[in-house]
This record gives sequence, C-alpha cells and structure tokens, in this order.
Amino acid sequence: MVGTMQAPRFLSAFMRWPLLKLMAILAALTFMVSCQSGFEGLDKADRPVSSALKRRMEKLDMAANAPIFIRIFKEESELEIWKKTRSGKYAKLETYEICKWSGKLGPKFKEGDRQAPEGFYEVTPGRMNPNSSYYLSFNLGFPNKYDRAHGRTGSHLMVHGACSSRGCYAMTDEQIADIYALGRDAFFGGQRKFQVQAFPFHMTAQNMARHRHNKHYKFWQMLKEGSDHFEITKTPPKVEVCEGRYVFNAKPAGSRIKFDANGKCPAYTTPDYLSKGLSKRQAKDKLAIADHIEKARRKAERDAAIARLFGSEDKLETPLPTNTKAQEKVQAKPSSQQTQVELTRGGSMANAPTTKPQEDSQPKQPNLLENSADAAIGFFNSIFARREQPQDATPVVLEAPKQAKVQVAKTLQLPGANAPRPQRKP
Repeated sequence: MVGTMQAPRFLSAFMRWPLLKLMAILAALTFMVSCQSGFEGLDKADRPVSSALKRRMEKLDMAANAPIFIRIFKEESELEIWKKTRSGKYAKLETYEICKWSGKLGPKFKEGDRQAPEGFYEVTPGRMNPNSSYYLSFNLGFPNKYDRAHGRTGSHLMVHGACSSRGCYAMTDEQIADIYALGRDAFFGGQRKFQVQAFPFHMTAQNMARHRHNKHYKFWQMLKEGSDHFEITKTPPKVEVCEGRYVFNAKPAGSRIKFDANGKCPAYTTPDYLSKGLSKRQAKDKLAIADHIEKARRKAERDAAIARLFGSEDKLETPLPTNTKAQEKVQAKPSSQQTQVELTRGGSMANAPTTKPQEDSQPKQPNLLENSADAAIGFFNSIFARREQPQDATPVVLEAPKQAKVQVAKTLQLPGANAPRPQRKP
C-alpha cells in the first residue's frame, strides 16, 4: 500500500520540476538522433565521406581506403579527385568547382604576392590540418624542390574551406570535408603521400596555342609533359628535379644515383612504351597547335579586311555635322559614284575613282560574286543601322567599288568568289 502511494507522489513532484522535465526530454532526443546517424557527434575531421561519393566509389570499383591524387586547373576553376581502382589504374572520382583562387595564371614567385602555386606537390599526413581556421585544410608543400632551385619563397599555401583565398585554393566547407576525408582514408589504407598537380589550365594543344605568347609558356610546356605522362599511363608520374627542371618517370642508371635539383641530370631512361606514346602524342599536339595558329591568322586577316572596307570604329562613331561645306561637296558630287552602302552612323567619304563601264548590248547576266558581296555588305550595313542615329546626322551615300566587292567576297569566302567571270563580246 505504501509503494502504491509513493508512485503518484513521485510523478507529481516530477511534474512540478520543469527543469528536470526539460532535461529528460533533451536526453531522449539526443539518444534518438545518435541512433539514427551514428556520426553527428564526431569531430569534423573524423566524419566519413558523403553517401554520394560512397555510391560512386562502389560503381567505379574503388576501395574506400584506396590511394588518391588531385589535379587543379586554374583557368577552369576545377579541382579533380582521382582514385585508384582495383585494376591498378586511376579513375576520376569527382570534379569540384574551386570557390576562389587568388592571383592570375602563372607560378608563385615570392612570399606575399598572393599567387596560387603551379607545379607538382606532395601532401603527407603531417600536412593535414584538422584544426584549420578555414574549416579543414592541407598544405601543398610549397616551395618544392623545383621552387627552391629557382629561389621562390612562400609558406602555408593550402587547399582549404571557408571560400576565402590569399594565395591558396579555397573550397566550400562541404567540398573540403569530402576531399579531406578521402585523403585521410587513403593514409589509413597505407598511402604515404598523395600528389597534387596544379596547372594553369587543361593542358590541351588548343590551350597551349592560345597562350603561346605568355611569358610563362616554357614553364607550362614542362608542366604539360608531366600531364602527358599521366594521360598515357593513368597513374601519377614519379617526379624528380635536376638542372632546375622537372623530369618524369625517370629511372637513373644506378640504384644509388640521386637527382639534384641544382645539379646536372644523371643518365636515366624511361620505359619504352612511354617514350613511344609521348613521341606520338607530341607529334599530334604539334599539328593541332599549328592548325589553331593558322585559323587564328585567317580570322585576323578577315577582321582586318572588314576594318579596311568599313573604316575604323572611331571614324564610324562620329556622324558628319549638318550644313557644313564638306557635306555640301559630298552631296554635290555626280551620281556616278553612288553606292549600295549607306553609313547611317556618319563617316568620311571613301574615294573610289572608278569609271562607269559601258552598257553591253546583250542582256546582263547575274553575277553571283557581286550578289554575294552585296549581301555581305548589306549584312554589315544592317548591323551599323541598328545603332541609334543622332538627330542632326545626315546619312552619307558612298560608292563601294566593284574591286572592293570582289575582295570582300574572296576574304569572306562567299559563293562564287572563285567562279570564272563571263567573257564580254567586243
């Protein structure tokens, strides 16, 4: 009887203690959440990779603790994660958009220039920072042997979170959490260090041709060689430095011979299949670069021909003033030099000293060349006409010589440009 009376008294006392009741509810909720997820209470550096990455690793036949390496492309703002498959080759696991990187295309030279580095770097477990002020981070290891050989200085060049960069490659917190977890798991699996390849852009022949006049072009040619090694083998190349330059997958003649970054390169060899693959790839790239340069040259010639025909942009921007002596002279000229071209934006008179051909007794045949040129000229006139014309501007009618039409048609490769002209009877 006493026991039956104590239970209601205890419950009534509990109900009168709101703080105790609140603590009990919070404890129950914490228990429920921990049962559902299992890692919300873990430190950010210990959290597993996302479920999406896990599914992708399973699809690509990758072990969770398989080795990784990273490729960075500045111009495209991309960071790629590559992971070793069970076949022994590497496959691209994920591509992340870099949130921010500082500086411009080109390598880092000195401390404080806020330039993100370019080159081949190695990350060890000691360079992983779980207590970063930028959520999570890892140090690239700048300056490396190549950088030191060239007297370059700098420190604390990272890949980190918080989307803020002062010489680093900054990711979002969500992105760096996955990248950090992949590196951590690879170290747990036995990988001693993972490689980071930082490029100015994707090292294609077209991009190399586009940047061929850049002052860093020779440096980028060296980086491209390392990129080519990977593209052929699908494994990160072994990187050495000698004579102040990178060498890749080089096997010295003796087992005790070492590479000196500032010293002369020792005798070394590369696998035969790799040398043949590089030669074939370099020959193909050489043709592609030459083709890209030729296309750029032709485009420049077409642009120059159009500029010569229609005048420079600054002349076209200023309309002729009304009621001036110069305009009266233009309007007083005979109609033998009038043209199909009407520059509604104003401009100076183009001299076209051509004589009017005599009328032929036979019916005039349609000239495909002239018609094509007229169509091209009319197209550009329509462009110019779309500009708003000042109210005090008077359109000036100019003569476009037949020779100019022929030149435009040939330059723009219009139909009939190379067709034989019909012969006139005497």
